[in-house]
Parts: sequence; structure tokens; C-alpha cells
Amino acid sequence: MAEVKTTPQNWGERLNNFEHWVNENQKMLMYVVGGVVAIVAAYLGFTKFYLEPKNEEANDQIFMAQKWFGQDSLNLALKGDGNFPGFLKIMDDYKWTSAANLSHYYTGIIYLKQGKFQDAIDQLKDFNGKDKMVTNMAYGALGDAYSELGKNDDAVDYYKKAAYHFENELTSPLFLKKAGMLLEHEKKYDEAKKIYQEIKNKYPVTNEGRDIDKYIARVEGSSNS
Repeated sequence: MAEVKTTPQNWGERLNNFEHWVNENQKMLMYVVGGVVAIVAAYLGFTKFYLEPKNEEANDQIFMAQKWFGQDSLNLALKGDGNFPGFLKIMDDYKWTSAANLSHYYTGIIYLKQGKFQDAIDQLKDFNGKDKMVTNMAYGALGDAYSELGKNDDAVDYYKKAAYHFENELTSPLFLKKAGMLLEHEKKYDEAKKIYQEIKNKYPVTNEGRDIDKYIARVEGSSNS
């Protein structure tokens, strides 16, 4: 096929056509540009004059709830004491702030400790983690909640997410071991062995790695029986 060459005349025709189209659709273009400008201005205004002050206020308010959480005063952490709000009120009063987001995590952990496993799942799934370690712990807590509900496949998935999202010697072998034990419980011995072997290879000096040989031997024995 012969190549179509672009000549100055072609460019001139295209430019004339474009100018003609702009002139014909000038009113529509003004509406589109105006709409985009309005959206950008609204977003910047919302961020600057609402969200930033709300974030600062919420970060001040969450301090006591975090303190109560650290002291294991779970009801106070959830509901507050009348002077300082708990995580539930922070979520309601400071929507879209980082403190409200973090409150979902804390509330999920509290519900997990209280045995409210589905409530814990709902809250933890609403948490949008940016810190890798906190996100790991949220995934691990989801694994625990699903495990308590007997939903072992979901639990294994979240334990693996917790292990691999941010690999480290503190939490990764712990969550891998939990996944392996659930797989072993489900009689998925080959999958369990693979995970136990990964702990042995990657994390040999951790608490989980030092005694993993007996878990490997156990699944090998079970798969051969």
C-alpha cells in the first residue's frame, strides 16, 4: 500500500477543519471547560477548607481512644467517656479523614477481641491502610476472624496476604505458620508442607523457623498414612 504523505496543504486543511469544528462547538466546549474548572475548584476547596482542618481536629481527638486501646480499655476506646470520643464517634464525626480510616482498624481489632467476628471483618475491610505493617496486621486479623467463623479458605488467603504484603521476620513467618496449620487441618498436606518449607528456608532463625521441622515431619507422616 502506498504511503500517504503529509503535505503543508494537508496540515492546512486539517487546521481549518479543526478551527471550524471549534467555532461550531464553542458553546459546548465552554460548558465542558467550565465544568472541569468547577470540579477542580470544588475539590481544592473541599480539601483546603474542610478536610485539612477536620484532619487536624480528628488527629487531636483520636489520641485518648488510642490511649484507652493501649490500656485494653476496649469499651472506652470504642465509645469514649463523654469528654473524649471513641473510635465509633470519630468515624461518624470525621468522615474521610485519616483518623476515621484508622478508627476502622482499631474498631476491627476490638471486635475481634470481643468475639464479634463478622463485625470485625466489616470494619477491617473498610480500613484502607497506607502503613505496610499496620496493613499486614489488618490482613492477619481478617485471617483470624475468618478462621473463627470456620471460613478457612478465606482465612488462609488473608494469612498469605499478611505474610507477603510486607515480608519481614517478625510477622511473615507467624502468618505463614497460621496458614499452614489451617491447610493441615483441612488435610491439604502438600500445600501445608510447601508453606512450612518456606518458613524453614526463609526464616530459619525465627521462633517459627526453629521448630518447623516437626510440622514438616507431621504433614509428611499424614500424607503418607
